[in-house]
Amino acid sequence: MSFVVRAARRDDLDQLYEMAKLTGGGFTNLPPDRAALSEKLARSQEAFEKTEGESANDLFLLALENIHTGHVRGTAQIFAAVGKRWPFYSYRISTYSQHSKELDRTFNSKILSLTTDYEGASEVGGLFLHPNERAGGLGKLLARSRYLFIAEHRKRFGDKLIAELRGVIDEAGGSAFWDALAGKFFGMSFQEADEFNASNGNQFIADLMPKHPIYLNMLPEAARSVIGKPHPSGRAAMRMLEKEGFRYNGYVDIFDGGPTMEANIDDVKAIADSRTGSIANIEGETGTPSLASTGSLQDFRCCYANVGTISDNEVEVDAQAADVLQATAGTSIRYVER
Repeated sequence: MSFVVRAARRDDLDQLYEMAKLTGGGFTNLPPDRAALSEKLARSQEAFEKTEGESANDLFLLALENIHTGHVRGTAQIFAAVGKRWPFYSYRISTYSQHSKELDRTFNSKILSLTTDYEGASEVGGLFLHPNERAGGLGKLLARSRYLFIAEHRKRFGDKLIAELRGVIDEAGGSAFWDALAGKFFGMSFQEADEFNASNGNQFIADLMPKHPIYLNMLPEAARSVIGKPHPSGRAAMRMLEKEGFRYNGYVDIFDGGPTMEANIDDVKAIADSRTGSIANIEGETGTPSLASTGSLQDFRCCYANVGTISDNEVEVDAQAADVLQATAGTSIRYVER
């Protein structure tokens, strides 16, 4: 395996910008805007360099690098706690029941309520893989590397972990959900609001979004049909999240209606099942196919590896993985079965 997940660096800006132009819109965490990306990299570097103190606003930006070419081919992000820099809004879908004695009928209505229920939760997001690299398990490596990072730095994160999936967007880059709801109050298209949010944050939502519950039956079918549905390109990501223990509990994104997945952070499979050990042997191809990581904070590195257990605190890894991880005998690793 010639790929490693590592902390993103400021000199990755040009490559991240080129990838951002391939996302197709609705991808707030990776905007095709140099200034916004530069700010993200600066914020991430500050988080990686911090060893103590308040971590609520920390953003950790990871990059997938081809170690032979030096090309960055993917990215993923971890937010230590949402809702601290500015409110983190979601729509919660609930049911409102009314009974008519005269008609002898009960009417159940689905409603959307604007909430900040996820304030303080940690978030994984911003996962994007270059279209030419969507094979060989690289998406899975990039996604699950975040959980090994969280496990290694557990005190920096909250008790709940969420992941927002991009909602359904049409071929023209529009959102039926946005057009039917928020677009009527903001005087801007979905693309304009999405770009503004990526660069300026979503405080404007607090200023302009109606605070009263919205009855789903009042929305057109085109909007109702996409609520809680991921973009077709995000279905595989949703399945990966479900395998890790995430569930959809009726919360959706306020922009495109995409589903928000959630899990108790210590119950996430890759976090709960990860183990640590010291490298005692560097062998050929022995051991169990795994993800393995070394280092902490800005020295974090993660790749696929064959890991064999020697004792409770000693392991062996294959030589190629040891090279990618820049590990030698005695190096401590965290690993989880692939």
